[in-house]
Amino acid sequence: MARVWFLLALVVIVLTIYTLVQCALFERSRIRALPRWAWLIVILVVPVIGPAMWWLLGRGGFRASGARFVRSSAPDDDPEFLRGLEREKTQQERIRKLERELADLDDAAPSGGNAGTAGTAGAAGTTGVPPKKTEPGDGDLPGLRDA
Repeated sequence: MARVWFLLALVVIVLTIYTLVQCALFERSRIRALPRWAWLIVILVVPVIGPAMWWLLGRGGFRASGARFVRSSAPDDDPEFLRGLEREKTQQERIRKLERELADLDDAAPSGGNAGTAGTAGAAGTTGVPPKKTEPGDGDLPGLRDA
């Protein structure tokens, strides 16, 4: 019977010491119900019930390491959202500028000749030969060669 009491006392001492160390090293923001100093006193003064109360009531919930509470905010208060808007605005401005440059280049290109009249006289292999008439009623049959 003495061995049982000895083992029981040893378990209580180990549980108390382990709980004291756990409470002393526990993250301050996760301790609930009482301040840390009060939990240390409760764990020491009330041998079995104190550690049990710490494990059930005093410890806060588990969070992933590095996870913080993020307060939601309106989109216009979120700096990342505002940076995204600014990025989108500058990208749209760049696109408009490039489109203007392309339009200016297209306007400047036809200055030399038949750039806008593809398929008419001046096309490759037909220099000096007028194009064939393909309108119905002019006597030509579209798709057939004149002999």
